Amino acid sequence: MILNVPGSDPSSPSSPVCSAKGCRADAVWVLAWNNPKLHTPERRKTWLACEEHRDHLSQFLGVRDFLKDVVLLAEWESESESSESAERPPAERPPAD
Repeated sequence: MILNVPGSDPSSPSSPVCSAKGCRADAVWVLAWNNPKLHTPERRKTWLACEEHRDHLSQFLGVRDFLKDVVLLAEWESESESSESAERPPAERPPAD
């Protein structure tokens, strides 16, 4: 499963890109998060990260107590393909700093 990423063409076979503002690098990581004031506990929203932005995006979510999991994109995709649960929502871009 290729995640829909804002700004990417879902019909394109190219890799998903990092969610960091202005970054067009291939995503390597999935950062699963949840805002407990807005989302139910089981809900997971996702951002994608390249190697360079993984720590920055993780820290951004972590200081807000939103970060729930960081998983390799390949593992996330294989888990979602093997799972018969509801499809995960598309990855989102973080807010501008």
